[in-house]
This record gives sequence, C-alpha cells and structure tokens, in this order.
Amino acid sequence: MTMTQQMSATPDYTMGFGEELIASLKRFNAETSAFYLIPYLRPGIRVLDFGCGPGTISVGLANYIAPGELRGVDMEESQIELARELARASGRDNAIFQVADVTDLPFEDESFDVAHGHNILMHVPDTEAALAEVMRVLKPGGVIGCREMITSASFVYPDLNIIHRSWDMLRDLLSADDGHPDMGRTMKDHLLEAGFANIRMSASFNTYSSPEEVAFIHGLACDWLLSSEITLAAIKYGAWTEELSNRLRTAYDRWKAHPAAFAGVAYGEAIANKP
Repeated sequence: MTMTQQMSATPDYTMGFGEELIASLKRFNAETSAFYLIPYLRPGIRVLDFGCGPGTISVGLANYIAPGELRGVDMEESQIELARELARASGRDNAIFQVADVTDLPFEDESFDVAHGHNILMHVPDTEAALAEVMRVLKPGGVIGCREMITSASFVYPDLNIIHRSWDMLRDLLSADDGHPDMGRTMKDHLLEAGFANIRMSASFNTYSSPEEVAFIHGLACDWLLSSEITLAAIKYGAWTEELSNRLRTAYDRWKAHPAAFAGVAYGEAIANKP
C-alpha cells in the first residue's frame, strides 16, 4: 500500500492520497505554514479553513481563536475523518470539519472573519469560482490568507544533472489536471481579479537539510512522485518515460547519501481584505 494512491471521492486530485503524501501534509502546522496569518487572529473570531486536509494547520489556528469557531472543509472524506480525529485528540472542540467544495461552500453570506487556504488554489481549476465563494462568506473587511507553492523556484541540491526533472514532472501533472503549479507567484493577480483589496505578498521556503529531513524528501520522491502509479499517469500525459523515472530514482538515492544534500520548497503568501 505504501506506494499506491488510495481510492477517494476526488480521483482527479493530482497528488493522490497515498501514505507518503499524507505524511507530508501532516508535517504542516499553524506556526510553520500559517505564520503570516497568525497576527490577524484573535480570540472569539470565526475562521474558515478551505481545503483543510488532515487538519494539522486547522487545529493550530483553532487554538489561536478559542473560544471562536473554526470550520474546516475539504472535498476528500478521508481527510475530514483525519481532521476530526486530530481535533478530538487535541481537545479542540471549537474546530468543526465537514466535506464540502470550495466552489460551493455550505455557509451563509458574510459569516466568517478570516478565511485560510494552504496549497489549495493550486489544485482548483476554477480559481475565480473558489475565490468568489470565499469572498461571499467573508464579512466586509474580513481577511483571506493563502500560502501556495511555487514549483519553479523549488530545488534539490545537488541536482546531479537530472533531479530538476522531477519538478518538471510535478508541474506537468498539475498542469494536465488544470492545476496551477506556480500559484504562489501569481496569487496577487487572482486576488485582484476576484475583487480583494489591500493585498500584501511575501515569500518563503520550507527547507530540508538534516539527515531525517533529507530521508523524508527522498521517501516522498521515490515512494510517491516516482511510484509506478504516478509514473503511469505522467506517461499517459505524454511527458514522461519509465526509464526517466528509474534514472531519477537512482539519482535520489545518490542525493540522499550526499553530505551536502539540501532541498527547498518555495511558497508565496498573500493576505488581503474583502472591501
């Protein structure tokens, strides 16, 4: 099972729901992945976490706003179940999770003070529809905070003359599913078009350099991105070969053993207000 994508209600989701990918999602938390939004949180407000995944960021955000309420939504039922389990284990009864589509949110107009999204807009084909729904459910003056990947600025060092091709593969897969692999770089445009105001942008990296972190990236690359299922999907889109996946797997093995191994995943962050 470790190399497979689990069956889900959202089979077109590029990333799948395999164990390695879920492990990577669980590494995110409010302090490391929503740090730019924390100054806008205060006790008693109501927060929407759209595309909440397993809830590791959501539960942290709920802590900052207690006794206020956090509502987390995701299209994937298995992720909502994980989020509910985490909320129970953490004693965060002000974090409530439900299955929902960000382009058709089940909430009244002007019902949230803050909306948060992490690596979700990059997967939504209709960015305009998603942001219109978030705009609808925010109160006037409400805050939206988004952090999204910039795959073209992410890296693995040393490259060994080939590892950059794995980023090409990820971009190709996202684009083939009508995703946006560099959403973190283009968010300001999308927010402006959606009618948000007072947009503040920043950028940062998640870095991986310790032996444990290098081993994590190696496992994510070899057991998820270069797995037979993902490779077959890439071949289907005409931009990949099994031989190239095998060469990349060998390169990642060499990279893991390299004393200078280092990786960085680039993100753009945006804060904006509903007028």
